[in-house]
Amino acid sequence: MTESAPYLTATAEAYDAVAVLYAELFRDSLDRLPLDRAALAAFAESVRADGAGPVAELGCGPGYVTAHLRGLGLDAFGIDLSPTMIELAREAYPDLRFEIGSMHALDLADGELSGIVSWYSLIHTPPAELPPYFAEFRRVLAPGGHLLLGFYESEGDAVSAFDHKVTTAYRWPIDDLAELAREADFVEVGRMLREPLEGERFRQGRLLMRRR
Repeated sequence: MTESAPYLTATAEAYDAVAVLYAELFRDSLDRLPLDRAALAAFAESVRADGAGPVAELGCGPGYVTAHLRGLGLDAFGIDLSPTMIELAREAYPDLRFEIGSMHALDLADGELSGIVSWYSLIHTPPAELPPYFAEFRRVLAPGGHLLLGFYESEGDAVSAFDHKVTTAYRWPIDDLAELAREADFVEVGRMLREPLEGERFRQGRLLMRRR
């Protein structure tokens, strides 16, 4: 798997094309999602309890979750595959650090991070390609580092593709995604399932993990 893998190129180009609209739609979305804020708050509290080292939001888009993490007292920065998304994030939050990059090949040292948030950023990865991402997360997290995943849950079905508005995405059984993380040496700390709200099609899943 390389930076030029077709699905990576397609994902970056698709998000470049809708970046401005996406940023407008989602910039304030956490304001109406108390359970999502609770999951992010639990992650932040866990990181702070262990010394509050640097945290990366991988697949940060226009940066609103990264900014929320900074507001929770974390030394947070964002990385995204889409250059246009990174440009918008830098404009909206000039005091934060944002970089272009891919989650499967991070320009970070081994054990550099205390935490990773992947908030709906693994959803476009074909299932067979996902294990190397967890291996990379493990590499850049310090021992005991924290990982928070946000994703679409499959509601009893097997992992399946669906017609995401930007580009093809996948819904995961929460147990299967947790097992992939366990195979990469992560321990589950907690999980949450949130039923779809008005305007949402699918159940939402959150997994809070810790590097063994």
